[in-house]
Amino acid sequence: MPEEVRLDRASRPLSESSTTAVTFHIVSTAFFTFICYLAIGIPLAVLPGYVHVDLGYSSVLAGLAISMQYLATLLSRPFAGRMADSVGPKTAVLHGLVGCSISGVFLLIAAFFTHLPALSLAILLIGRLVLGCGESMVGTGAITWGIGRVGAQHTARMISWNGIATYGALAIGAPLGVVIAHTWGLAAVGATVTALSIIGFLLARMKAATAVVRGEHLPFGRVLRKVFPHGMGLALGSIGFGSIATFITLFYASHQWPNAAFALTLFGTFFVGARLLFAHTISRFGGFRVSIVCFSIEALGLLCLWQAGSPFFALLGAALTGFGFALIFPALGVEAVNLVPAHNRGSALGAYSVFLDLALGVTGPLAGLIVSQFGYPEVFLFAAVASMTAVALTVSMYRRSQTIAGAAAD
Repeated sequence: MPEEVRLDRASRPLSESSTTAVTFHIVSTAFFTFICYLAIGIPLAVLPGYVHVDLGYSSVLAGLAISMQYLATLLSRPFAGRMADSVGPKTAVLHGLVGCSISGVFLLIAAFFTHLPALSLAILLIGRLVLGCGESMVGTGAITWGIGRVGAQHTARMISWNGIATYGALAIGAPLGVVIAHTWGLAAVGATVTALSIIGFLLARMKAATAVVRGEHLPFGRVLRKVFPHGMGLALGSIGFGSIATFITLFYASHQWPNAAFALTLFGTFFVGARLLFAHTISRFGGFRVSIVCFSIEALGLLCLWQAGSPFFALLGAALTGFGFALIFPALGVEAVNLVPAHNRGSALGAYSVFLDLALGVTGPLAGLIVSQFGYPEVFLFAAVASMTAVALTVSMYRRSQTIAGAAAD
């Protein structure tokens, strides 16, 4: 019998009055996402160089070593959501952390076969696929676990803290991985990933499970149709983030400006700051209204980047974009999750997250095509238009929800 169906008092949703307890359970559950994304971030900046320089393969294959993980994440989202709904989110998180630890073992083994490049690359790619599956299970499971623990009224805070854990871990993991690889080699990177994931697994086992809510589990395709407009809004808003992450360094270089990394730092700082300071606005004003404001701010930031004639305006644009993008995922996510019964919450989160995966996967080559035809600034104009399109889409969803609410009240 899954552990989630054996409940004690500690595993029931917390009351509104338990503010400190709610915060503790939100942060402690998001911690498992932090561990997972440390496992992702630590090898992130190391693997392309290993594949290209040490193994001697092309930059295309070096990029493939990274993108294989995202492909696995995308394809395993439906399975991860169904697992969280059917056997419990704690079980999904535990399985995901096992996957992360196994990926570290594959990375460790690959390091011992550098003299056999084809074998080393094959082992490496298998590990990346396993890591991608682990990512989808931990990401979906942790949010569902947290919501089940603190109550649906705290959905926005749970999603927000999960995002903070994600981007914080990537920011810490990438430079940490470079230091480890430079000092001890790739094998130490794999060993570190394995050790961190095992620690996360042991801590997750100690945390109380939540109930598996019984009921009819909707087919994933039906859930996907329900959240499609919300996911499209998320995808349109994610183009700005993908454009900055991919092209801000080259954009700075084209202008011969220094300190491109500072633009990414500002983006991340304002992103985290907005999630910490303004996550409560989603429950206060509703996800649609917050999303409309956020998309508008993001569009303004991207327009600043498009027209930037100096590093100051580029930094301003990056900061505004990070601030605007910060609350889009949780704001639209709250509205998406509310469309399905509680026992389909994991599937809804998995379906909704698919659009983020798709957007980030498509943005790179699409923006690269725009650069080749028009130049770097036009990438940010394209992203700004996408954000403004998202404003129109979200206004339409908001009006429709108001109409439905009004009809239900009559």
